[in-house]
Amino acid sequence: MDIPLLATFLQIGPAESSLLPLIVSGVVLIVMLIMSALVSGSEVAFFSLSPAEVEDLETSQNKSASVVVNLLDKPKALLATILIANNFINVAIIIVSTYLSTQIFPDDLSATAEFLINVVAITFLLLLFGEVIPKIYATKHGMQMSLLMAKPLSVIGRMPPFSWLKIGLVKGTSVISNLGKIKSHNVSTDELTQAVELTIGENADEQDKKIWQDIVRFGEKDVKQIMKPRVDVEALDVSFSYTEVYEKVAKNKYSRIPVYRDSFDKIEGILFIKDLLPYLDEIEGFEWQKLTREAFFVPENKKIDDLMNDFQELKMHMAIVVDEYGGTSGIVTLEDVLEEIVGDISDEFDDDDLEYSKLDDFNYIFEGKIALVDIYKILEIDGSEFEEAKSESDTLAGFVIEQAGKILKKGERVKFLNYSFQIEAADTRKVKRIKMTINKIEEDEK
Repeated sequence: MDIPLLATFLQIGPAESSLLPLIVSGVVLIVMLIMSALVSGSEVAFFSLSPAEVEDLETSQNKSASVVVNLLDKPKALLATILIANNFINVAIIIVSTYLSTQIFPDDLSATAEFLINVVAITFLLLLFGEVIPKIYATKHGMQMSLLMAKPLSVIGRMPPFSWLKIGLVKGTSVISNLGKIKSHNVSTDELTQAVELTIGENADEQDKKIWQDIVRFGEKDVKQIMKPRVDVEALDVSFSYTEVYEKVAKNKYSRIPVYRDSFDKIEGILFIKDLLPYLDEIEGFEWQKLTREAFFVPENKKIDDLMNDFQELKMHMAIVVDEYGGTSGIVTLEDVLEEIVGDISDEFDDDDLEYSKLDDFNYIFEGKIALVDIYKILEIDGSEFEEAKSESDTLAGFVIEQAGKILKKGERVKFLNYSFQIEAADTRKVKRIKMTINKIEEDEK
């Protein structure tokens, strides 16, 4: 319908009909500025929602809330929809505002004035009313604006050509992101160790050097290397009476004790001693088994850096280590993991009995159950020769038995490189104590 016919239909005069396009354009401009403000504000609103607010939306019965959650499940697609819609609206605003300026202002307007009107003024309006004000509002009222714009953005995202452009933008950014990735360079542990030594310098404290070196090699160690073997673990049978449990807890002074049924391979859970404190005065028939908490199981070959992350995420301090057959190998605690970096952590309940004694710089007496990684620390060696030579053993007794190919008797000797091992105490089942001698290497042998 042309303007004169529209004017006739509306029964308005020629003067009023000449103003009609300007009025319509002005109304359209205001509407599009409002739309631009809503779309721009929704970008901040959606992506500033806290995890607690998202959780509230997930449990809400509001239909708009479920739409918000669905949109946030695909953040790239949501952002693409917002950007595409905002750009379409802004282009339309520029076109309408340019038309209005040409109709309102005279044709002989200078180039400078045209620039100020069509560029500076319009840009100012877009930034102020289409970006700054709505985004400031959205930061304070993110939840309300997200619920308001959820359904419109969902409809826009499914509407051609916006849906086509959205798919193209998401795929295009993924391709660019993959092309822009820097090819990673695998750095060996030795290279990283050298880099650390160069960084901290020769005058650094020895304890600091050791901590940095342990951090570098932290990810190489398995749980099996640091765990406490099952033969040394104190545990409770579910059949124990409350009195037996009380006596064992008082004797061992551990804060957490595994609970098993029939055998240690069938762990039922973990008993936290703090859970027993309110029931110290209970009678013999108290069902302490109800206080056990769920156990956390890990395989022997799990890396201790991954275990550290699991402990942090699950807020746990103890894990039950299982072998490939599902049997219990032992336990590992958060303290065991931390000691691989900062060294031994002792508290008032730890035994002062050492697993070794130093006779001189070349002779040591070790308990057979001492872990090989602890020997590396005591002797201040990297232990690479032992690691290459060993098979499944993680203790000194296991290593010596592997080298000899049999269970050794008291007095028997085994030689490995420049190390000599003499059995000081043993029985028919295991080696209990070993004397380790470091033989001097002659210069020509080096």
